[in-house]
Amino acid sequence: MRQREGSPIRAAGQGADRLLLEQIQHAATSAGIDAVGVTDTAPFTQARRAIVERKAAGLHAGMWFTYGRPERSTTPANILPGARSIVVCARVYESPDSFTPERPATDGGSRGTVAAYVAGDAYGALRAGLDRICSVLRRNGHEAVAVCDDNRLVDRAAGARAGLGWLGRNTMLLSQELGSWTVLGSVVTTAELPLSEGAQTDGCGTCRRCQTACPTGALDTAGVLDANRCLAWLVQAPGVFPPEHRIALGDRLYGCDDCQTVCPLNDVTAGPSHSQRVELGLRSDSAARGGSVGVIELLHMTDDDLMAAFGHWYIPRRRPEYLRRNALVVLGNVGKPGSDAADEVLRRSLSSSSDVVAAHAVWAARRLGRDELIAEAQSAGLRNHDPDGLVAAELARPVPPRG
Repeated sequence: MRQREGSPIRAAGQGADRLLLEQIQHAATSAGIDAVGVTDTAPFTQARRAIVERKAAGLHAGMWFTYGRPERSTTPANILPGARSIVVCARVYESPDSFTPERPATDGGSRGTVAAYVAGDAYGALRAGLDRICSVLRRNGHEAVAVCDDNRLVDRAAGARAGLGWLGRNTMLLSQELGSWTVLGSVVTTAELPLSEGAQTDGCGTCRRCQTACPTGALDTAGVLDANRCLAWLVQAPGVFPPEHRIALGDRLYGCDDCQTVCPLNDVTAGPSHSQRVELGLRSDSAARGGSVGVIELLHMTDDDLMAAFGHWYIPRRRPEYLRRNALVVLGNVGKPGSDAADEVLRRSLSSSSDVVAAHAVWAARRLGRDELIAEAQSAGLRNHDPDGLVAAELARPVPPRG
């Protein structure tokens, strides 16, 4: 187990099938799951109310995963007819501090950081554990459905009710034992299992670190996320990256971990063991190394190569142009002005048939003080592929060069 000493799996209670619960705990432990809790299948009415209110306030920013169908995601009994229990599991993944670069940058140091949960296949490892639990339940004559990274269930609300933690000021599920570097998944089953103790006491107290650290103020209201300003959402959203948040994006290519890296709970919780570090290590077929990606390398990749390397990420509409969009914003923020490598990918991007890519290349070129590259591209017909006027809008937008 990857837990601090003295932190038992949270699954306690009386009655029902205690022996079956012990089998589930054993399967979870052997699969590297760090915490297990059990709750019932009653609707998550408080979570539904919060989702509806925040959507009405415009805080969802078009995000479908959480806000699409709250009447479904907060009614777990809909997942499986006759369901009686939800087994909620948490699995630790590596924090950014755990990563060690495996190779030097080949692009002049222009690298974009990647959220810790996607640097390795954390959800894949969790799903394997959930499948083991399903097998145990089915062998005992019960039906079971695994739900992981799935908008059929509000996983954080389920985790809190199952006693795995509390919903913190950064909206994450926080645990005294495990902190917040965890992925969550559940097994909905017809088995009636002993329920866990109630939700953990809110341990945030007067701490405001996550709110202060948020680079765009997306957590100005404690426990409420404004997705319109959340960088982790904006890099996954389709369309143009909001100009007002591009500089704040910094070197973040995919995701943002700031509200977790500053959390004091994560200062003391244990990370994965060596064997599990290997299991959760970076994909051998990915361009990501040490929690970062060379953005110039990425901008040279074909669509097929991009999807092979990063297809396990959520990419809007499965269109690689959005990864290139993010990479160009990062390049504008951290690239070396006037370097041959940067100039080459800027020229390539300015001539792209994608108006999204060409528009963000205009911004990146101006951030790097390379207006002459834009002039070259205009002479070559920069606006010939601009059906929605995205390139024209960027050309008209003032962009101060860096430093």
